Amino acid sequence: MSCSMSDGPGAAHKGETMKRFVLALLIAGIFYSQGYAQYNSGVIVEPVLKTDTTSIGQLVVYPHFQHDEVTISKVTIPPGASTGWHKHSFPVFAYVVQGELSVELETGKTLQFPEHSCFAEVIETFHNGKNTGNENVVLIAFYMGEKGKPLSVPQQK
Repeated sequence: MSCSMSDGPGAAHKGETMKRFVLALLIAGIFYSQGYAQYNSGVIVEPVLKTDTTSIGQLVVYPHFQHDEVTISKVTIPPGASTGWHKHSFPVFAYVVQGELSVELETGKTLQFPEHSCFAEVIETFHNGKNTGNENVVLIAFYMGEKGKPLSVPQQK
């Protein structure tokens, strides 16, 4: 028994449909292999973070806000200083431009983020960012928040 494309009524139409499908796949593959062909030649796109979890393994879930707002901030922490204990109620992503950031968690665990690293901050977990080095720690933080709401909530003593 044979399963060739020429068997049965309408086989010519099926064969033509298959050829078009394969051609479409080839064309799509060419565009995909060109680095998505979204920028001019010579432009290099290097992913720095692709994740669906925070730095402690929590799933990243985007809240449903009435008025979404993205805030991008440059955060500078001088040597010996800290952010103070706080938490975020929505996803926050950070890139360490300079220095090394230590993040203490309410569980007692400490996470280290060296220069040029990127991470998803913890959600609904109190933490304290510290600079234990001799130079400023500089971060670029991306807050996926809500218009009119604070970027972080300080821990009450």
